Amino acid sequence: MIQNDTPMPELSDEERARYEWQMWHEGMGDEGQRKLKAATVLISRVGGLGGLVAYELAAAGVGRLILAHAGALKPADLNRQLLQTTANLGHSRMESIIRRLRALNPHVRLTGIPENISQDTADALVSQADIIVDAAPLFEERLALNDAAVRRRRPMVECAMRGMEATVTTFIPGRTGCLRCYVPEVPPSWKRQFPVFGAVSGTAACIGATEVIKLITGIGELLAGVMLSMDLATMSFRKTRLPRNPDCACCGCAA
Repeated sequence: MIQNDTPMPELSDEERARYEWQMWHEGMGDEGQRKLKAATVLISRVGGLGGLVAYELAAAGVGRLILAHAGALKPADLNRQLLQTTANLGHSRMESIIRRLRALNPHVRLTGIPENISQDTADALVSQADIIVDAAPLFEERLALNDAAVRRRRPMVECAMRGMEATVTTFIPGRTGCLRCYVPEVPPSWKRQFPVFGAVSGTAACIGATEVIKLITGIGELLAGVMLSMDLATMSFRKTRLPRNPDCACCGCAA
């Protein structure tokens, strides 16, 4: 569970009505919902995977979302980026993202960053959030985000997919390893373009969003130091323990 020293905000009657059904869950109640409202989550890339994470967290009532994604919408985005519409082709992705999330839940504060995270920007953005969600397709971005999360001691939910396969894990500085334990450098063979099914992105996104909710509220068991791997072509799921690499250049001395 995240540590947040900010006084928890009160819920309005309208908010209680909106979140009523999830507040019925054992261990949630008014306090859990107020924890969600008090939290800030940074999502790196808000496309087919990160966009659904943002949508689920906005629906759940996370108080503030910081969203980073550059560029204009292309036709090839529309098979998976469900915060976009055909009418937005050629226009800023971020404008549509903010508009769609605000229409879903006007109670959530939204900060849109129309650029992709880099080593130059990661630290400042991570420092504003309680939890990080990495849904970026490029390892340059993923590793920059990882390094900043370790430095700032922020938990990071790592979501990835390719074709019919997807993985989700949660890194917690001082408790688990980090992404560089397993991917110390950008893989030279990794290519930006790979097969994507929107339904597979959405499956990983919903699990990632659930991890964030559990981190904030303390409900359930986290994928901390455990990778959930899914092959949706065969509907096979497995969990693999991810021990910390004591020689990791990023987190080896951070535990």
